[in-house]
Amino acid sequence: MLKKAAALFLVAVSMATCVGCGKSVSDYVYAAIPSSSQIVVYREDPNSGVLTALTGSPFTAGPGVQAIAIHPSKQFLYAANSGSGDISLFTIGTFGELTEVTPRTPAGITPTLLAMDSAGKYLYVGNASSNNISTFSIDASSGMLTEQGSPFLTGASPLNMALSPSGNFLYVTISGSPGFVEVLGLTAGIPTTFGPLAQVGANPYGLVIDPSGAHLYVANSAPDNSISEFTINSDGSLQQLSGSPIGETYTSPVSVLVDNSGKYLYVANKGSGNLAAYAIGSDGGLTILTNSPFATNASPTSIATDPGGKYLFVGNQASNATIQVFSLDPGSGTLASVSSYSPGSTPTSIVVIH
Repeated sequence: MLKKAAALFLVAVSMATCVGCGKSVSDYVYAAIPSSSQIVVYREDPNSGVLTALTGSPFTAGPGVQAIAIHPSKQFLYAANSGSGDISLFTIGTFGELTEVTPRTPAGITPTLLAMDSAGKYLYVGNASSNNISTFSIDASSGMLTEQGSPFLTGASPLNMALSPSGNFLYVTISGSPGFVEVLGLTAGIPTTFGPLAQVGANPYGLVIDPSGAHLYVANSAPDNSISEFTINSDGSLQQLSGSPIGETYTSPVSVLVDNSGKYLYVANKGSGNLAAYAIGSDGGLTILTNSPFATNASPTSIATDPGGKYLFVGNQASNATIQVFSLDPGSGTLASVSSYSPGSTPTSIVVIH
């Protein structure tokens, strides 16, 4: 009898372990597809990087859905609908599926950017045609949005946004030749101060802050084709590194990503069809890897990484649009192409959750 009980116990433990293992291989990749006003969803195997289209995908979003962001609770996804000037809220199901909660929340004119603080208390929306930033508080239980104050005027079209890890500063790249980085101080989540402008190159589409919050990088697209490097001071202001910006030998850098370890920076060069890879020094300076660049499909424009930091996902915007998966060697920063997937049309924003 004791042997039977012990055997049953071992079976129960084995089943429980199995259930836990099943959950550990459930990463989900979401991509915004503006031309079809849809969000494509894949399940990712974090052990191989292989993607499998989710049942029910693609999911209908608002007109011209341009950017997406996921709440830290992993219960909600937000989508900026550039064609209708509003924000969609979706609940995320057990298996990654999306269900929209209506009505949609009005934003500014042509919302194309989303940024959220790490605590999931505030959502910031960059409105390209009204040249401003809208701020919304997030209800933790329902995910519903409530606008906070009046939209903050940026003076020109915002091209990208990034929040400091502390949540005290919002950085916004502004279109122009030259372009600029605006530093917005936040009080209770609302932009209240306007720090000194940092001049960068033309058309600064790419923007990223390293995980430590110590350095900020900007990709300046054509005709500059350069990367600006900054140290972030304690007051949120930016100090350009000596020798910055660094010129690229590739064309139209439009997106940048720092890997989860903070050791490497990757640049999507739309005009050259590749990813350039740089090692990040202790002072934040960049040194190109000897085996860089890594070839992509045509017109790479967006980059994301999975929570484990083992894979990169690249959105390519050519006529045969793809989402391309690369494995990342944490020791060397080397990328290796795993596979490519067709989302049906051009992806503009990619996010991944575990």
